[in-house]
Amino acid sequence: MFRLTREVRLSVALNGLPPVPTKVQNGHAGYPAMDGPGQFFTVRVTLAGNPDPLSGYVVNIQQIDQIVRRDGLPLLERRLPAAETIGRLFARFHEIWPNLAEVRLGITPFTSFSVLAMEHPMVRFSHRFEFSAAHRLHNPKIDAAANAALFGKCNNPNGHGHNYELEVTLRGQLPIASLEEIVSETVIRRFDHKFLNLDLPEFAEVNPTVENIARTIYGLLKPKLEKLAGVTVWETPKTWCEYFE
Repeated sequence: MFRLTREVRLSVALNGLPPVPTKVQNGHAGYPAMDGPGQFFTVRVTLAGNPDPLSGYVVNIQQIDQIVRRDGLPLLERRLPAAETIGRLFARFHEIWPNLAEVRLGITPFTSFSVLAMEHPMVRFSHRFEFSAAHRLHNPKIDAAANAALFGKCNNPNGHGHNYELEVTLRGQLPIASLEEIVSETVIRRFDHKFLNLDLPEFAEVNPTVENIARTIYGLLKPKLEKLAGVTVWETPKTWCEYFE
């Protein structure tokens, strides 16, 4: 089974004026282009299935772009609540693509709403945070040479640091202020500017890999967030891990 994801970037003018006609479509920055005050959105469509034998495509991404702009942009211009908008987007796109697996609406670079086919009509809400911390990857059960071979420079005795990003996803929505308060109190203050191996008891005997950091954060948040669906931790822009139960 294949899963193809395409992100379409759009902007909606605050003054309600239609976009200036242009033949240039800068899909990387968003089309229609932002021209004056407005709001930037991303719509991420994920389709599941097998590639067409003739084209090799699950679906032509140009079709995704056209349909999202044709049907999604007018809906975004109505400025309905985000949870309602994502529900309508999913319903409309599912009529067109029965193999639709997920639709995700980004209302800021840090906040998004999504609907998964297997959970429809339930809406997921995701919000991002950041913290900086140091760690050392080391297994005391093996010798120094084996540790160096296994972890490389990440086994530096004095540790090394990362600017981590954390995304918390809920089944349903919680006011952002309440979510930020819970995550800040439970995770950020605990992890930020700490040497994880030495300062956090959770990692006294657990190697603070990105996998274990994600699982630990999930465990800390689960008693505080009954709607918790999962957490994702980015160690670098190229390395991240999601944990859910």
